[in-house]
Amino acid sequence: MSQKEIIDWLLIGDVSIQYQVHRDLLEIDRPDLQERIAREGWGANFLSKRNPKGHWGKAFYSPKWTSSHYTLLTLRNLSISPNHSLIQESVRQIAMNEKIKDGGVDPSKTIKKSDVCLNGMFLNYASYFKLEEGLLHSIVDFILSQRMADGGFNCRLNRSGARHSSLHSTLSILEGFTEYQNGGYTYRFAEVEEAKQSAQEFILQHRLFLSDRTGEIIHKDFLRLAFPRRWRYDILSALDYFQYDKAVWDDRMQEAIDVILKKKNKLNTWNVQAKHPGEIYFEMEKAGKASRWNTLRVLRVFKHFGI
Repeated sequence: MSQKEIIDWLLIGDVSIQYQVHRDLLEIDRPDLQERIAREGWGANFLSKRNPKGHWGKAFYSPKWTSSHYTLLTLRNLSISPNHSLIQESVRQIAMNEKIKDGGVDPSKTIKKSDVCLNGMFLNYASYFKLEEGLLHSIVDFILSQRMADGGFNCRLNRSGARHSSLHSTLSILEGFTEYQNGGYTYRFAEVEEAKQSAQEFILQHRLFLSDRTGEIIHKDFLRLAFPRRWRYDILSALDYFQYDKAVWDDRMQEAIDVILKKKNKLNTWNVQAKHPGEIYFEMEKAGKASRWNTLRVLRVFKHFGI
């Protein structure tokens, strides 16, 4: 397909895809499309699963992919309106009811230490849905307390004494930091910015997927393109984060770009390459088939970096 044909193909997808194509590829503001995400397609489907108590699934984090946590993260990634009152109410419930002594949100009844990766994801969607700043203070405090000497983050630091940061955790926290800054929050802003810069450098030092010690691929799954990515790291999600943060080009991104270029299919689009197992409400796209999500994300990465 030509570039125009690819855009046309994207624009017959879900309204959330249509909105992001206009915003990110065509540079056209379409608030009417954003408002429709809550009324039709995937967004409306997710919203229909919200129970009268304001949660999805059984609770904040159960079952895994149908819980409030992962549903709210997906709704944020759909770019549903951040002003949706029912969603804002659900986010506030989590902030009010799920915190423990270390200041983080923690769904566990047995582990009394918060998971920094989960809190990075929470900071992401809570900031996007405009949670009042005071309720984010302890989240920011907790996340900053978990920063590691190598510049990144690892959810095992406070639980089992990890000594090296994790790409999984670091990306989730970076997404949270950037959304927090974009939301206009000011609490500990300079420290958040410093931690964000060191966390970005951690990913770049690994050239997005390679060991800083051996130069070998850290994990083959980092090269498989999935959406939603849940808590798992992959190179396209990392590059999509960097374009969202308006980062400048860094030559250490090139090897990941080369991998993604090789994954282009015969139609000049990109497939769904991975599905993370677990209970879901419905399937947005089928594994092994051309993916509007992955194609959109690749194209906006390429557009930002001039590829």
